[in-house]
This record gives sequence, C-alpha cells and structure tokens, in this order.
Amino acid sequence: MHKKTNKIRQDFLTFFKEKNHVILPSSSLIPYNDSTLLFTNAGMNQFKEIFLGQKNTHHLRVATVQRCLRTGGKHNDLDNVGYTSKHHTFFEMLGNFSFGDYFKKEAIEYAWELLTSEKWFNIPKKKLWISVYEQDYESYEIWKNIIHINPEKIIKIGDKEGIKYNSDNFWKMGDTGPCGPSTEIFYDYGNENENTQSSFIENKNNRFVEIWNIVFISFNRISKNKIISLPKISVDTGMGLERIAAVLQNVSSNYDIDIFQVLIKHISTFSTTKCSNHISLKIIADHIRSAVYMIADDVLPSNEHRGYVLRRIIRRALRHGQKIGIKEHFFYKLVSTVINTMHADFHILQNKKETIQSILKKEETQFSATLKKGLKILDYEIKNTKNDTLSGKTIFYLYDTFGFPVDLTNDICREKNIKIDYQGYKILKEKQKKRSFENNQFCKNYNNDIVINDTCLFKGYKEHKTKSLVKNIAAKNKFVQEISNNDLSIIFLNITPFYSESGGQISDIGKLYNKNACFIVENTKKYGNTIGHIGRLIFGKIKIYDRLYSQIDREHRNDIQLNHSSTHLLHATLREIFGSNVYQKGSLVTNKYLRFDFSYSNSITIAQIQNIENIVNAKIRDNIPIEIKELSLEEAKKKKAMCLFDNAYSSIVRVVFIKDFSIELCGGTHTKRTGDIGFFKIISRSSVSSGIKRIEAITGQTAINFLHKKENDIHDISTLLNCDIDYIKEKITKLINTTKHLETKITTLQHQENISQIKNMMKRVIDIKGVKFLSKIFYNYEHKSMRIMLDQLKKLLKVTIVILINIINHRFTIIVGVTKNLINDINAKKIIDKFMEKTLGKGGGKKDIAEGGGKNTKKIPEILNDIEIWIGDQLKNSC
Repeated sequence: MHKKTNKIRQDFLTFFKEKNHVILPSSSLIPYNDSTLLFTNAGMNQFKEIFLGQKNTHHLRVATVQRCLRTGGKHNDLDNVGYTSKHHTFFEMLGNFSFGDYFKKEAIEYAWELLTSEKWFNIPKKKLWISVYEQDYESYEIWKNIIHINPEKIIKIGDKEGIKYNSDNFWKMGDTGPCGPSTEIFYDYGNENENTQSSFIENKNNRFVEIWNIVFISFNRISKNKIISLPKISVDTGMGLERIAAVLQNVSSNYDIDIFQVLIKHISTFSTTKCSNHISLKIIADHIRSAVYMIADDVLPSNEHRGYVLRRIIRRALRHGQKIGIKEHFFYKLVSTVINTMHADFHILQNKKETIQSILKKEETQFSATLKKGLKILDYEIKNTKNDTLSGKTIFYLYDTFGFPVDLTNDICREKNIKIDYQGYKILKEKQKKRSFENNQFCKNYNNDIVINDTCLFKGYKEHKTKSLVKNIAAKNKFVQEISNNDLSIIFLNITPFYSESGGQISDIGKLYNKNACFIVENTKKYGNTIGHIGRLIFGKIKIYDRLYSQIDREHRNDIQLNHSSTHLLHATLREIFGSNVYQKGSLVTNKYLRFDFSYSNSITIAQIQNIENIVNAKIRDNIPIEIKELSLEEAKKKKAMCLFDNAYSSIVRVVFIKDFSIELCGGTHTKRTGDIGFFKIISRSSVSSGIKRIEAITGQTAINFLHKKENDIHDISTLLNCDIDYIKEKITKLINTTKHLETKITTLQHQENISQIKNMMKRVIDIKGVKFLSKIFYNYEHKSMRIMLDQLKKLLKVTIVILINIINHRFTIIVGVTKNLINDINAKKIIDKFMEKTLGKGGGKKDIAEGGGKNTKKIPEILNDIEIWIGDQLKNSC
C-alpha cells in the first residue's frame, strides 16, 4: 500500500468517473461573488448557490480536486502549521457531490469502496473508525447494517453545551450558508489491540486522524440561531489529499509524503540546520505552496484583505528561514520545486512562474531589511516583559512600523513561552482603522445586518421602468409593515430595473412611486438573493403589498455605462501595451469617473499614458457595437473571455464582446456602441501598493468639461504672464532662469552679510568662567543663515555657548549652540528649556544644538540677561 500523491489524486477522479460523476476543475482560491469568504476553504464553495437552490445545474453528480486555503475565520489552520503533522494553510480537497441525486446510502458506500477495495486504496477495514451526528439515526443504521461496521467503532457525536446543531458532526460552511449532519471516517495509527471507544474519544497523540468527511446538506443557516430546510438535499464530501497520501504512503505525518519531502530537502540546502524534521522546514514548505497558488490566482502582497494574508504568510516563512540559518534570499527559488511536484497544475503554474518568482523576490528583498530591526526590538521587549505577556502596544508598533503580522509576533513569543496581549493590540488597531475611515463617504450604515430569504427579478438590462410589488420593508434594522416618514428605509420588490452595487459598479438611483407616495432611491444593494432599494420617503406612505412604479435615473445610468464600457477598453489596452500578465485587481465604476487597479510592477510614463488614451479613443471612434451574449462556461473559455474562470460553477455566463478586442465576463450594464462614450481621458495614475497600479479616467461630457477647464487655466496663465499661449513654456523657462540667477545673487549677498555679522559679534564675546559666551538679537533675519553663523561661531570660539534670536512680527525663534567639550557641564537643551520657562514658548533639541520659538518678545533682553547669570551659576557649580 504505497501510492504517489499524484497517483492518489488521479485514482480518486477515475473512481468517481466510473460512478458516473462529471469531473470538474478546481475553482480559484478567490471565491466568486461570495463576500462571506476571504478564500476558498472547502470543495463545496463553488457549488454554494446550487446547494441553496439559487442556481440550477445540468450535472447531478460531480467530483473535484479543489485547491483550498485556510488562514482565517471558522477555518484557520495557520497557527497549527508545522506544530502538528496534519495541518496546512494550502491543501487539496478531494470531493464528490450529489445535487438532488444520491444521498446517504450511496455516498457512504462509495467512500467505503474507494478506501477499502483492493482495486483502489486497499486500506485494511480494521484500521477505520466512524463518527456520526448523534441524531442522524439513518447514517448510523447504514454503517451498522449495510456496511457492517462493528457498533463499537461507530461513535455518536452530540451537540456541545446543549445548543442544537452545535456539533463537530453537524457541518457548516461558515456563520451562514449550507449545512447539515456529517459522518466522518478516521484512520487508526495506533495499536489495534487497544480498540475502545474511550481510546477514540481521548485520541492521545493524535492516534485517530479524520481522513474523509461526508456532509448531508439539508439546511441553510440564516443566522446563528436559525436554520431552514433546503428545497433539495445534497451530498458534499471532502478528503484531504495530503492526509490520505500519508496513510497510503505508510507515514504518520503529512510532511513525510513525497511531494513535501522534495520541498523540504530543497529548503534544507539553504539552511544550516541538520534536523530534517525541524518545524521551520515544515512551515516554509507549507507557506511556499500557499504563496505560489495565491499569486497564481492573482493575489498580490499588500496591507489589506487577501493581499495582507499573502504578505503575512511570506513574512512568516522568511522569519523561519532566518531561524534555521538561511542568510540569502531563498524563498522565490523554491517556486520551481513547487511547480514540478504539482503535476495536475503544472501548466497553469508554469505559465506564471516568472511572475510568481519576481513578486516573491521583491517582497523578500523589501522585508529582509526590516526583519532584523523588528526582531531586535521584539527581543528587547520580550526580555523586559511583565507577567510573561507582551504588551498590545508593542505588538501594534511592530505591525504598524515594521509590517510584523500579529501571528508572526505570536509565533516568536510562543517559542519563548511568552503570551501576547491580543486584545490590547486589537483596540489600537481598531482605533487606527476608525481614524482612517471616519471621513470615508462610503461608510454609511445601510442596515447591512438585515437578513432576508427572498428573491427579486432584475429586469434592468432591458427595462428602465417596471411595475413592482412591495414584498418587504425594513427600517432601523428591523422589518416593518409600512413607512410614513423620511427615515432611511429599505424596500424589497418582486421585480426591479435597479442595478444593485456589484462588481465595482455603483448602483442605480431613482424613485419608487404611485399616485399616493414617492420614495427616492439613494442606493441599491444585494441582500442574499434579493435586492434592497435604500432611500427615503418624500411624501405619502408605502406598505407591504403596495404596487409601485420602479424607475431608474436614466442619465445617472447612462453615465455609469459609458464609464463601465470604457473600463473594458482600458483593461484590454493595458494588456496590449504591458503584456498578458496584467490582471484587474479592483475597479470602481461611477457616474462621474472610473478607477482601475491592475497588476504591474514598473513605473508608468506619460508617453505610455498617452498611448493608452490613443488606443482607447481609436476604439471609441471606430464606433464598435457592444454585444452581450449568454454562453456556457465552456463556450466562454473557447472565446478566451477575460475572467477568473475557476471562480464559479455556472452553466451559463454573461459575456461582453467589443469585437475581438475585449471579451470579458461581466454582470454590469454597458452602452450599445463604443462611439456613445465620446471621449476618454486619464486624469491620474498612481501606485496603490507593491506591484499594483491605479488609473483614474473620465469619459463623455465630463472629459470634455475637464479639457475646457484646462484650456481656461492655460488662458489665465498666459494672461498673467502677458504672453501668447504658444509661448507659455518659453516664458516660464525664462522666469525660472531669472529666479535662479536672483537666488544665487541673494545667496552671495547673504553670505557676505553673514561674514559681516560674525565679525561684529566676535567683538561682543564675553568670558564666563573661562567659557566664551555670545548672544545676539536679530530682526527679520533668515533662520537658515542663523544656523550657518552658529556653526561658524562654534568653530571660531572653540569653547563657547552661543544664543541667537530672531524676531519677526512679534514672534521669535531661538537657536542655541554649545560646543561638545562643554555638554557634560551645561547643554543647549537645558538652556532652551530655561528660556522657554520664562517666555512660555516651545522648544527642544540635542545637547549641542537646540531650537525653539514663541510669542512673548517684550522681555527677551531681560531674559537673556537672566540666562547669562544662570549659565554662570551652572558653570560655577560644575567646577
């Protein structure tokens, strides 16, 4: 019983193909149209809408090998990676699914046959144990009477803390979504002579390892305390490829299987550690796989959202590299080994190899410099911790200043048996977040807590006005029967022409009305599978079951469409100019402008911006028809449509064609022809984060108005310069040269003035206890010149204290210099502090030079006299 990992993967798919399952590709690590998930964390994610009954499928039986990432939320294995033998951030999930076809009996029989048949995995039956949900009597009977498992080896798992459905054997995808009872199959790594239920429950030394989880999707979790039955029951199974590979390769740790051992041996060549089982080797091996696949799915390192997860995984790996003596940049060099071990995805990864290596190398180079500084500070703080707990302030400082992810700090502290004040860190981070967003206009509360299980038919692609029925109304976070005031409310209809905010496109606005009432729609958002019209009643009242006209603001919609179609042209143009490695990383389409973020590491020149504009405007002048077709996913792939094809499982997709120049999957609204756009103008370019660029642009009349303003500005400038528009550049160049000449002349004169001032001041030097003391009050003098004179006086006088003051418009600035041979007896900082006490000003600095300023100028001569006496006392006491 020894199978290579790649053979196990293929045997699984072959088995289910023989059982009439359609083999579908893995979806992306980026969940499609699902805000509840950061990353794909289970094989069933791509089928969520099918399980919920929101989408139909032609395939009732499906099998996949799904790429998964578990680094947060309900499924977070990051802290366990390397410290246990079975946990990973990235792993492959083998799964078979039934959508209203077979159910418990067949699912259990298939699993048992694959695992135990001599033709397939041939695992000894005596090595397998079963768990079931305590109230799932049907599954228990199948295992006992059909599969003939000894009842002693079938463990019933009940609810925790008496809360219904809160059980390890009642599976849920997240806080909401599909769920149902599950039955799990465990492999026994221990002594077969100690087969007791108590040994299974205690599970000492991880003797029993779960290898397959079979979920019977029967319910939809609406909220923490509410679940409802699904219209169609389904089966969702999951078996970790790495875990089953460990069983079939007769090893107890996933890190000992073939594909991990190749990686670990490669990492060891960079390391000084002689321990082939070192935790850091395992962590690096796990994290390089995650990083490679995340970047392959177009995630780039950043300080937020998915990019932050990638960045912390990379940085955690780099720190462990340092821990095992790796001195050079090594992480990006592991990419080839990952690609060569992942046979199923070889071509996908190989095509992006150079991009992945480049991004990892750049991230490694950037972090290496700060890693040493951060570790030095962390080591110092750990040595000075109180109560064996690192403060939240230190954790936040390391995160905010050095980019240390909190789990990296936690890792280091755990190794030294130090706890972390995570709550303190969270408070500081939330304060920072609040400061960042308190002025953000998009942070309005639109009752996002509302949960509604309903549907709404969108007709806005073809209609701008519909007759609609009010199905639900929400106000102040609860459902109501009617509204009669101007408070912010949400109206849910059966039919609507309003496009809800989605895919970067802002929502429609407009009105809902009949002869008795009018409701102004300010925003439109999706709530589950329905659409909420958010706004305020301006007269009358609206109640449930009222019939209304739903009418969008057509001018607002038209402006959005011009910008959305332009976004497609821009995307295609960027790929034409910068190459096919350019991918969309975010977009915003409004009625006023468009914003497009994309992956690109180099700087963008003004010539390239003009080239982009030229190409887009040429396509606009061509007046190309914009065609929208509904195609099967396979047809869309053949057309080479731009999309994350693996993001979703859908039989029909919406494809936007602008001839063969731009072909994209898109759910947004578009104009009919490119000529409708009129004109395209880029107004800004910037860098959002490492490897991510942003372009903002305007179109149509807005772009023309923008050019008119620029033209008016140029005309005003030419008037101010008293020259013709054609000669503005020459006139400005001449003025700049004249200014530079005058500045040089002023500098020369100032230098001469400084020399004269120094000569005069040298005559006013007095001696205090063997120290040369000099003070001088200037009026309307340049501060920079005072600094220069101070330095020169210190050099000339050798052992001296110099105080220079400048008064301008009843305010003063002061600069104090003390030669370094005096700073142990008296220093500039003390003199400034003494001066500020008497003037109520503010100041500070170092021992040899300090500065300050304030408003109280009337008594400065008197204060200088007092300071002179005080200096004498200080020098006397030091003698």
